[in-house]
Amino acid sequence: MTRETLLNKTKVVTISLGALPLTLAALTFPAQAFTWGFGLVALTAIILAPRMSLPLPRSKFAISFSDALIFLTFLMFGGQAAIILSAAEMLANCFYLRRTGFKFGSLMIPVNVSTSVLTTSLTYIFWLGVQEFVGGALSTNRTSDLMTTLGVLALAQFLYSSVIAAGFQSIKEGTPLFRTWRKDCFSSSMTQIVGAGLAGLIFKLLVYGDLLTAAIASIATLLAFFTYRQTIDEINNAVAHVEEIEREKADAERNRRREVENHAEQLAESLQQQERANDALRKSRRDFKHAALHDSLTGLANRKHLGDMLRILIQQYKVDPTQNFHVLFLDIQRFKNINDSLGHTIGDKVLMIAAKRFVRMISPSDTVARLGGDEFAIILRDLSTAGKAQKVARRLAQSIAQPFSLSGNRISIGVNIGIAPCDTEYDTPEEVLRDADIAMHFAKEKTSGVAVFTKELRDRFLERAKLELDLRHAVDRNELSMHYQPIVSLNDGRLVGFEALLRWNHHEVGNIPPVKFIPIAEESGLIQPITVWILGETTKQLTKWQNISPATRDLLVSVNISGKHLSADDLIDDVELALDSSKLLPSSLKLEITESTAMENAEHTIDVLNQLKKIGVQLSIDDFGTGYSSLSHLHRLPFDTLKIDRSFVNSVGENGENSEVLQTIISLAKNLKMRVIAEGIETESQLRILQNLGCDYGQGYLLAKPLARENAEKLLYEMNSLLPPEFDETYDRNSSAQDALLPVF
Repeated sequence: MTRETLLNKTKVVTISLGALPLTLAALTFPAQAFTWGFGLVALTAIILAPRMSLPLPRSKFAISFSDALIFLTFLMFGGQAAIILSAAEMLANCFYLRRTGFKFGSLMIPVNVSTSVLTTSLTYIFWLGVQEFVGGALSTNRTSDLMTTLGVLALAQFLYSSVIAAGFQSIKEGTPLFRTWRKDCFSSSMTQIVGAGLAGLIFKLLVYGDLLTAAIASIATLLAFFTYRQTIDEINNAVAHVEEIEREKADAERNRRREVENHAEQLAESLQQQERANDALRKSRRDFKHAALHDSLTGLANRKHLGDMLRILIQQYKVDPTQNFHVLFLDIQRFKNINDSLGHTIGDKVLMIAAKRFVRMISPSDTVARLGGDEFAIILRDLSTAGKAQKVARRLAQSIAQPFSLSGNRISIGVNIGIAPCDTEYDTPEEVLRDADIAMHFAKEKTSGVAVFTKELRDRFLERAKLELDLRHAVDRNELSMHYQPIVSLNDGRLVGFEALLRWNHHEVGNIPPVKFIPIAEESGLIQPITVWILGETTKQLTKWQNISPATRDLLVSVNISGKHLSADDLIDDVELALDSSKLLPSSLKLEITESTAMENAEHTIDVLNQLKKIGVQLSIDDFGTGYSSLSHLHRLPFDTLKIDRSFVNSVGENGENSEVLQTIISLAKNLKMRVIAEGIETESQLRILQNLGCDYGQGYLLAKPLARENAEKLLYEMNSLLPPEFDETYDRNSSAQDALLPVF
């Protein structure tokens, strides 16, 4: 058991033991003892006594009037009153000390109160024992007996209080009890002795003296008290002042001795220190120069060093075209995933391994530099053509792709490499690195690993950068709009809903195809705010269209959701906000997710889609058949419809050739209890085959092209069959718009 545990248990036992005599004293306290005199003594003990303690010079203890008041209560009102008064006085004293800034430890206030109660109770019991021993012969009426009584009380109070205090100190410090008592507690007897004497004096004055004598004695006592207090303060201040002077004198002497002792050593060390300082300065200059030109993590040349070398090579090439060079710009594929999943420490080690492999694969005349993050650059010299530089780049890619282990993790990495051949048009290193970076991004986009810079790539890159910049402001400029492609029931030709398609009418170049700006939005992260805008526009528009007539009340709209939006945490909130703002029923909104997006992180997709289903929206798996769906995951995905990719529809011949895949997909969807939509229907033979295979819905140019909002609305007022005339022999044009209920698709 530790000292702290033992001390805490002792505190609890002390509190418990102190509560018992205090309770007994309160219960047996005689009513006749509760007088004005007792009240005055109690108020003095609670209010004045804590503020009138006289500290003994050069001691830890103070003469306290509380002991005198407790002894006086013994004499005048009995032991029970003394026990109660001791508890009240100690509690008041603790609160007074805490208010003046003294900090008490855990349970110390109740422990102090219990200790005071126990000490007074044991003193009372001891006095009763003495009375029993002498046959009750002690009487306070006789001065000799009074002195004996007070002596007994003072002795017992001192013994019990000092032993209890020494016990706590002994447990706390781990020292022997008697040694602790003799060292720290024996001198406290002065407080009990003075208290007993003062109690006897007050008792005599109150019992046998007259008021005038009591008043004169009180005034004399107060004068003595304040005089003694002032004297003690003066003594303490004088002693403190003398000690401070002696301390300063001793410190000064000690400092002078140290100065004398150190002077010789300082003289002897001065030349050596100067030499060491010169060595350190020379080393720091070398280190600073190296640090200014090299990467601290990998030890490779940094961007500044690379720029200095390129600046020299550019000037040399302008003078002598045979001094050619090629710059490779490299970044590690999916390096962010390594940092996020394995931590930055592993990421740093991966960078160091990559740097070592790069250095091993190049000749001594070439240079490898780290530009920052996971980006590197390599200067290849003495290569006559870009084709040879490509071969070196491919060897680098193969070398870096070799798997390795770090901290129990097997890691494989790849690189994207862009190559910028030397050219006389280059004047600065930044221009060379810019073009190599452009080629690297092209290699990343085409997943080819290596690409050589051309001026066409630069034009394409600049155009793409401008489109991305303009796309950021397209919503504010009202350049974005929605087109709606009808979705048709292949059974009877009814319009059941629309797929919302985004269009961008650029303020300078006009209409930009979605195939051109959608990938830019995906890569730049703009797709999420644009999708939020699409959800708001389409839900509000559909709400208006549903109010045209009962026949349009069940119209639906499909909105495509990107993979980045699906993986974000805001999709649920964005959908709910659009539905709340438009007052559209959730079942009228369908969200389309491509098969490849859904399978990229199947578990996350299942969780998000289940939350969307709780909202009430419909879900569709788009471009089915182009990805690699796992049936173990597909049956868990809560899709309502399955959309067949147009490539399977277009592959079907006039006589139904190559329709087996369509039949398989439709059968799979039916078994999974999903409706089927075929997109890209352009010929009547494709439509007929899909009808024969039991496909539910379709969309394509044969049925209807994407329409602007006004044309789509016109179509709603007409509500004609959208099937070709030869497919629509049984469709009642006059009544279907009034009576037919649109199916849920």
